[in-house]
Amino acid sequence: MRVALGQISSTGDPRANLELVAAEVAAARGAGARLLVLPEATMCRFGVPLAPVAEPVDGPWAAELERLADEAGLTVVAGAFTPGEGGRVRNTLLVRGAGVRAHYDKIHVYDAFGYAESDAVEPGREPVVVEVDGVGVGLATCYDVRFPGLFTALADRGASVVAVAASWGAGPGKAEQWELLVRARALDSTCSVVACGQADLGVPSDAPTGVGRSLVAGPLGQVLAQLGPGTGRLVVDVDPGEVQRTREVLPVLVNRRF
Repeated sequence: MRVALGQISSTGDPRANLELVAAEVAAARGAGARLLVLPEATMCRFGVPLAPVAEPVDGPWAAELERLADEAGLTVVAGAFTPGEGGRVRNTLLVRGAGVRAHYDKIHVYDAFGYAESDAVEPGREPVVVEVDGVGVGLATCYDVRFPGLFTALADRGASVVAVAASWGAGPGKAEQWELLVRARALDSTCSVVACGQADLGVPSDAPTGVGRSLVAGPLGQVLAQLGPGTGRLVVDVDPGEVQRTREVLPVLVNRRF
């Protein structure tokens, strides 16, 4: 399955960000991709109030995303914000196009490094796996990548590919942790992990605006392709057959005791 990653830098304007999405969809279509993974917060960057921009999963922003994906004949994963309870929002991945219509609310909220995402974001509860061209694709968002159990749960639910969307916060060692964690989660779940983050703006920010370095890791943790910090695109062919072969020789999912 050919997968495209669009390492963009979204703005605080959801309508303007749809123009970025349209450009990435067109490029992915031109490359023959069947799945396009865009970052967390594609709808609107962090660092601005999110409640005013949050829309339902069937709202106008999602509808336009679906139109773009359907017209291109591919499936798009893009980070958005949807209304939650008590004035909070949900950090939601929308999955639209080519017969797929689903969403995932980020389960692990980022209450770490002195930041409390849970003040503004209501956590999700259920792992989600969708099917793209017969391939099980699990969904994860940013901080989720620190939790192996989610990735093995996605594998248990039929995923052989996991799409991770992120807007990774900068800081000492954080970029190195990002690559290490993506590769480790691929090994934990014996899945191909397609991890797309927001590009690095190159300026200091109190908000998690991204460090770039999107990458694709194979089921043995090998890096198949990777970007640098700036905006860019990747197109990678992932092989579900390699996942199956890996699970036959390295059956960590079967050998688990906990």
